[in-house]
Amino acid sequence: MSEIKDDLKMIERILLLIGLDTAFVVLSSFLAILVRLDFQRVDWIFWNNYMQWIGLDILITICVFWLFNLYKSLWQFASMVEMRRMIMAVFVCDFVKLFLYVLILKISLPRSWYILEPIFLLFMSASVRFLYRNVRSLKNSSILVWNKQDICNVMIVGAGEAGNILLREVNLSKHLHKQVVCMIDDDRRLKGRYMNGVPIVGNRTTILENVQKYKIDEIYIAMPSASASDRKEIVEICKESGCKLKILPGLYQMINGEVSISKLKDVEIEDLLGREPIKVNLSQIGNYVRDKVILVSGGGGSIGSELCRQLASFHPKQLIIVDIYENNAYAIQMELKEKYPQLNLVVRIASIRDQRKMDVLFDEFRPEIVYHAAAHKHVPLMEDSPNEAIKNNVFGTWNLVSIADKYHVKRFVQISTDKAVNPTNIMGASKRMCEMIIQAYNRHSETEFAAVRFGNVLGSNGSVIPLFRKQIAHGGPVTVTDKNIIRYFMTIPEAVSLVIQAGVYAKGGEIFVLDMGKPMKIDDLARNLIKLSGYMPDVDIPIVYTGLRPGEKLYEELLMNEEGLTKTENSSVFIGRPIEFNDQEFFDQLLELRKLVDEESNSIKEKVSEIVPTYHPYQA
Repeated sequence: MSEIKDDLKMIERILLLIGLDTAFVVLSSFLAILVRLDFQRVDWIFWNNYMQWIGLDILITICVFWLFNLYKSLWQFASMVEMRRMIMAVFVCDFVKLFLYVLILKISLPRSWYILEPIFLLFMSASVRFLYRNVRSLKNSSILVWNKQDICNVMIVGAGEAGNILLREVNLSKHLHKQVVCMIDDDRRLKGRYMNGVPIVGNRTTILENVQKYKIDEIYIAMPSASASDRKEIVEICKESGCKLKILPGLYQMINGEVSISKLKDVEIEDLLGREPIKVNLSQIGNYVRDKVILVSGGGGSIGSELCRQLASFHPKQLIIVDIYENNAYAIQMELKEKYPQLNLVVRIASIRDQRKMDVLFDEFRPEIVYHAAAHKHVPLMEDSPNEAIKNNVFGTWNLVSIADKYHVKRFVQISTDKAVNPTNIMGASKRMCEMIIQAYNRHSETEFAAVRFGNVLGSNGSVIPLFRKQIAHGGPVTVTDKNIIRYFMTIPEAVSLVIQAGVYAKGGEIFVLDMGKPMKIDDLARNLIKLSGYMPDVDIPIVYTGLRPGEKLYEELLMNEEGLTKTENSSVFIGRPIEFNDQEFFDQLLELRKLVDEESNSIKEKVSEIVPTYHPYQA
């Protein structure tokens, strides 16, 4: 019913505009003739000539206006775009009438009529449309005046096109109960000027003082084309204001014409990373992935599901998702089916520990590329259950690698971690053994094996950000293990882009490493997140330091000392030189380790330290 009512209202508006334009056509023609006669004498010849063809004149005008969408525009948001369209429509009308009346019908009208009539028509039609916009604006302003106690004062940072669009949308909406009271821009020429009646009061260094001066409640950062470092600096300033922050995501929003209040998002912690997002060569990836059969283990997890999303966009021949957790697998299956209905998608619930099952899957589907994302990754939990870490991470990977070799998979990409470098925990040591497995197999297999090593992934399952958000939502305290602990961070899409790009670059045996910029203190991250949530650290939300957990380091490394660093075509992606070790001795040690795991031995960590010399188990 509501849709029918909306349709009826739209039809009413269209008919009203058509009626007004009909009256304006007649009135503008009459005025054009009257002006031609200098308002001094009455000569009905011209008027009588015109009246014979008045129906045609109206029809031409309405048809041209319709073709230029002048009856479907939202005039409450009218701008120079609509004005230009109206000018063009009137110009086309005049050209059609001139051609038809003079050359075809030979109607006797003053030559000045073809100049004056479109001028009067443009003035009348434009006036009534823009008057409607101003009336709506005044009406909304009066609503704000009468509800002043409910008004939210807004500052917009960025007085460019995006800022202008947001400003107009806020001012014209009767539902937001917000008013933009000032704007900020770094362009010195704009200071002291006005945009739609709102003052541009200074640059980023004046944000805090103007927050106080104008009693700002919310800040909208509308700088989609700004660099990551600029956005980081502005967010750093704004978070000290205590105001609620919103940010326009990026330049593509401007390109796609998607700038609006609805596109504003809460400022996320990744906005404080202070580096540009990792860029990958999309054409390379597309050529590499397109029409290939691809298998993703752990395809329902944080990294695995994003891998599937990005891979699906490159039109693989078939995408096979393998995961042991049915809920995650079901979620990504439904998402991909909806977004990519033509995708040849297969989802199987299975464990990488089950060698027989993996063999059946590879025999059935014959994948050409494998992305191995299935793993246990929680450091403290794995410290308490080291046997499970080894069973899943090491022997699950060994199963998958040996079967990939058996079925001549073209390329195998292992997801690794910075915790594999000089590990102090069993999870990191297990991932280092995974790297050793693929490097050993690469020396004897037709399959090209490679690993991708990166740091902490923002927003992934079990990462620190969701934990902090949950703690803040409950009023604290926010728990940080150590005030000086630092970590490298990247976003999930960045991590996945790197993994896919590594698959393109891989020639076998490499460990790919991402240049992740500067590491962040977890304490700073917690404090920033509290501020971005509108609270004050240690005042509204306490921070408690709990001490390092078993196996946890103050800092993580991305490369071991023995590994060199080689550049790739991507300036953010590097390759570590493979470390030499005795393959036979390594696999003999793995067999001994398997026996200890099967016996649920308590000496797992000691055996792992023999296999991974750089592993130094955490001593409680």
